[in-house]
Amino acid sequence: MSNLTKLKHEFTKSSDFLVALGDQKRQAIIVALLDPQVIYRGLQVTDLVGVTGLSRPAVSHHLKILKDVQLVDYRREGTKNFYYLTHQTKAIDQLKTLLDHVTETMTCNQKI
Repeated sequence: MSNLTKLKHEFTKSSDFLVALGDQKRQAIIVALLDPQVIYRGLQVTDLVGVTGLSRPAVSHHLKILKDVQLVDYRREGTKNFYYLTHQTKAIDQLKTLLDHVTETMTCNQKI
């Protein structure tokens, strides 16, 4: 497989994850969930409404997108859901590999 074909395949594998990361509101949610004070207990949708300035349904929509790429998960305590970052790094590792291959290709092309 040529380098460019390999890159196209890696972009395709990472596209949903890139879309999930590309939105500023989802980035705000990720940053809020990275806060050391909440990283282990998680946050509720109402907490994230305050962080993002979005409505509850909009926050829930963004959380679903982040859950779909396995970046966020939740635990239920009674009637409350607490959202947290998962420890699954497969998509992050794929993105890092993609970026490494893009960098290698760019470096090789500069030598030509």
